[in-house]
Amino acid sequence: MKTFNRSLLYIALFATTFTVQSCNDFLKEEVYSQLSPANYLKTKEGLTSVLYEGYAKAANMNSNNSIYVLGPQEFATDILYQSGDNVEASIRNFRDFNWDPTMDFLIQNWDSPYQCIRNSNILLENIPTSNLSDEEKRLYSAEARFLRAISYYKLYFFFGPVPLRTSTTESLSLPRAKEEEMKSFIENELSASLVDLPNPGAEKEKYRAHKAAAKGYLAKFYLNTHQWQKATDVLAEFLNDFNFTLYPEYKDLFKVENENNKEFIWVRPAIASSDRATANSWSNVAFPENFKSAPQIGLTFKSSWLNWPNEFRIYDEFYNSFEANDKRKNLMITSYINNADQTVMLLGSDNVRSFKYWPDQNHVGAAHGNDIPEIRLSDIYLSYAEALNELQYPNQQAFDYLNLVRKRAGLSDLTVVEVTSKEMFRDKILLERGHEFYNEGHRRMDMIRMGKFISDAVRRGKNAKSHHLVHPIPQVVIDSDPQIKQNENF
Repeated sequence: MKTFNRSLLYIALFATTFTVQSCNDFLKEEVYSQLSPANYLKTKEGLTSVLYEGYAKAANMNSNNSIYVLGPQEFATDILYQSGDNVEASIRNFRDFNWDPTMDFLIQNWDSPYQCIRNSNILLENIPTSNLSDEEKRLYSAEARFLRAISYYKLYFFFGPVPLRTSTTESLSLPRAKEEEMKSFIENELSASLVDLPNPGAEKEKYRAHKAAAKGYLAKFYLNTHQWQKATDVLAEFLNDFNFTLYPEYKDLFKVENENNKEFIWVRPAIASSDRATANSWSNVAFPENFKSAPQIGLTFKSSWLNWPNEFRIYDEFYNSFEANDKRKNLMITSYINNADQTVMLLGSDNVRSFKYWPDQNHVGAAHGNDIPEIRLSDIYLSYAEALNELQYPNQQAFDYLNLVRKRAGLSDLTVVEVTSKEMFRDKILLERGHEFYNEGHRRMDMIRMGKFISDAVRRGKNAKSHHLVHPIPQVVIDSDPQIKQNENF
């Protein structure tokens, strides 16, 4: 993230110091005792502070992005595992499907969305009587509904239905919503936010919500709930309404200097600052032991970078699933030169390393500034291809959008000659999505949506059962509210 875009993050972090952080207390939705003059939330300053903190919580900026946010979406899949440091035991539980409600990382994926929901509810209740202009009231309300919707989206696909809090005056104790109630709320909130959100590029500040982000999440929601016709309709509208383009070089797409590109639709912002909670820490856990250089990708270790004992490793099977000339695997290393100038092989022992998030030359200690994309144009293309295929095979448009993504990767077009059925096309999409979005936090949901998450884990020797389609609700949450029932079999 560039210096001139830091204001939103700094205001958000400033606002965080005035809020209560514990799981029990944030559900009370008590606001800013230090700022407590009743009229503070009637002012633009006060509402902006609450809004920006909502953005921070929606981005899960109070935790290490690589371990706590991306990790749980990939540790249980065929892409990523971890060893070393004091988090290894926790991550092994995710990897081996020995899940229980006391596991680390669960609470981070519960607290931040609910804190964002709290802020959104505060905004929606105070905006009507505030001193905002009518235009600002519509905008802030749309942003609050967008943030609340994506928070529930993330909660729903991580834990299943959760308590649906839409007001600060509700009881402190609430049961979980019904399945259809949960899905209907997310759909309706995203749809409603579209009305008054600006077009992309017209937002007041970078990283604030716009119509493309809301429409992208709505399309992803339809996709993940198997509403193929609705997904197709929204994705067709997206491609007609907005002018995003694929970045020409995949290997450079995720570098800090290129993050202001026309492919990224919605991102989790990162900033290189002494507060690592706002940062992307991926590269610190990508370096193998005593790493000096990786000539094949042009990476030489910089003395001020950190090389942690906590190491993220890519499975050989996943690396070997790429076609030989696929450019996307060029951000992974299969060998390196160590500090003794020896070549160390990584491929062959499930030890390949990914440098998708290229180390930031302007890092601050362990903090790197690479934004983490949540929705980008290639996701829209592959989602559209998937939905079209589910409605009808063969579908030439589905092949066209799949091949747009393959072309950038340096691959040849696929046709009905190679892909001869709907089921085979679905498998090709899943494979393509793995190669396109590795280490971006999509793999778990992609495999669940296509019915491969449990069966593939069993194939790999894991203790996966049908109830692992969702995570257990954190035990501290269950203990704090007797109306919240745990997911079955946890």
